[in-house]
Amino acid sequence: MPEAAMDFAAPVLPEQADRVRALNDRYRHHGATAVLEGALRDPEAGRIALVSSFGAESVVLLHLVSMVDPGTPVLFIDTQMLFQETLDYQRELAERLHLKDLRVIRANPLELAKEDPDDTLHLRDTDSCCDLRKTRPLQKALSQFDGWITGRKRFQGSTRAALEFFEADGPHRIKVNPLAHWAPEDIRTYMEDNRLPRHPLVAKGYPSIGCAPCTSPVKPGEDPRAGRWRGQDKEECGIHFVNGKMVRGPAA
Repeated sequence: MPEAAMDFAAPVLPEQADRVRALNDRYRHHGATAVLEGALRDPEAGRIALVSSFGAESVVLLHLVSMVDPGTPVLFIDTQMLFQETLDYQRELAERLHLKDLRVIRANPLELAKEDPDDTLHLRDTDSCCDLRKTRPLQKALSQFDGWITGRKRFQGSTRAALEFFEADGPHRIKVNPLAHWAPEDIRTYMEDNRLPRHPLVAKGYPSIGCAPCTSPVKPGEDPRAGRWRGQDKEECGIHFVNGKMVRGPAA
């Protein structure tokens, strides 16, 4: 197992748990903007980057960050299996929001050549594909940060139902979820009020957008994430963890 993956699965240290608890207590009754400002400026939070998929709802958090501090490092994981629409949308938003420190993260070419030479790993083992193209590259990029900002929300699935503003991410880093308590109508209202462009695939039935081979349209009435890894016991790509442990399917 790669060293980065081992770090992700390592248990949460007591001092890390205390740090997360203190941050949640401090910002428990604050709104998304205050939580974001706190994460970027509170010494207890440390060095923070925003990790964005530039997916269906990413523009909300990207806009908030651009208003609070446009110099915040923004990490974009290009798995090299994304929709072309996502790549075009990423370039459009980076320019429109004046993001000053956008970093495109990709898998190690040598590891790709060894583990997925014909780009078919996702057909045999989606967990291994996500680990190769997302988890390991992100871990390497995050090695210089004390925490990272995500756009996860409680309404997005059973594994996120109890999501807090701050959570432990392995033994040393934290995750910050400023939009944890937002509802779908909050997202829509914010986008409309600020006239933010939607991802072009949303109008085609993709409310949650990942890699092209593993994302399908969602029918009316289905869970918004039903189109991610459809037909598999899998809800997360592996870059998100609960209590320091990888979430690969519905929480028990």
